[in-house]
Amino acid sequence: MSNTFQIDLNWKRSTNFTYDHFNRNHTLMFSGQQFLNNSSAPEYLGNADMANPEELLASALASCHMLTFLVIASKSGYIVDTYNDQAIATLDKNEEGKLAITVIDLRPAIEFSGEKIPDDDQLKSLHDKAHRNCFIANSIKTKVNIHSVGRIS
Repeated sequence: MSNTFQIDLNWKRSTNFTYDHFNRNHTLMFSGQQFLNNSSAPEYLGNADMANPEELLASALASCHMLTFLVIASKSGYIVDTYNDQAIATLDKNEEGKLAITVIDLRPAIEFSGEKIPDDDQLKSLHDKAHRNCFIANSIKTKVNIHSVGRIS
């Protein structure tokens, strides 16, 4: 099975092209004509009002983990009512001394309902399976920590 996924990125110079002055703002277009204004992080002279690549990586992982978790939970007979996460990506130097997202912490809080509610061990197992089967987690070298906030019944 092979699938491809395309985004269109557009940037145009609008100022002097020097490190301190070039504009980092750019537009990403996703399928369905969805647009996202993007920039570098403010620490790298970007626009704080726009998403940055570090946030996009954290959001891709968090979204993939959630979607995989929902599939596994539904096939395991659980009913998930809400799923909320606060993903945190840490930019630091990696083992080679290069800047990289070295850790992404996920903090999912999940509300279940129905007759079957997972206990702590079952919830951990659901997250472990979701992590092992998440396409994005399988594509990155970054350490991923899942700090389950728990379940809300």
